[in-house]
Amino acid sequence: MPHPHDFHTPQSSYSGIDLLRASDGGFFGPGNAQLPAPPLLLMDRIPEISLDRGAFGKGHIVSELDVTASLWFFECHLPDDPVMPGSLSLDALWQMVGYWLAWSGSPGTIRALGVGAVKFRGQITPDIKRVRYEVAMRQVKRGRLALGVADGRVLADETCVYVVRDLRVGLTTSAA
Repeated sequence: MPHPHDFHTPQSSYSGIDLLRASDGGFFGPGNAQLPAPPLLLMDRIPEISLDRGAFGKGHIVSELDVTASLWFFECHLPDDPVMPGSLSLDALWQMVGYWLAWSGSPGTIRALGVGAVKFRGQITPDIKRVRYEVAMRQVKRGRLALGVADGRVLADETCVYVVRDLRVGLTTSAA
C-alpha cells in the first residue's frame, strides 16, 4: 500500500477546500483516511496541526466551525430549543484524531474506538459565531493498527463548553 504522504504533503493548516478534498477520498492515498462529507464534516478549517505541540508535547490539532442559525442540526435536534447535539462535537473530535493520525503518516481508514469521559459545561446555540475544537495527542501507537489517544475540548466562541478525555481512534487497513 502506498504511503499516505505519497499523495499528500503535510501542511501546518488546512482550508475548507482541503477538508472537502479529504472527504472525497484519496487525499491520503486510495483506501486511506477520509473525512465525512457535509453535513457530517463538522469543521470549516484546520488553523493548526503539529507533531510535537499540545498539552503533552506529542502533537495537536485545532479546527473551527463557523456557526449560523441555518445549520441543519438546529432545525431538527430540538426544534423549540435549538442546540447543537453534543454527540456531533464528539464526532468532530474523533474526526480530528483520525485526520491527525493520517496526516502524521499512518495508513488506513478512520474508526472511532471510544471515549473515556465527556463533561458538558455549556451548549452551542445559533447565537454562537464559532466553535473551536482542540485536541492534544496523549499517546500514539503505530503498527498494523495505528491508535491515537487524545484529550480535547470544545469552545463556543471563547467559552469552553465540553471537555473530553481519552478519545480513542484507530486507523485500520484491510490486513489489520
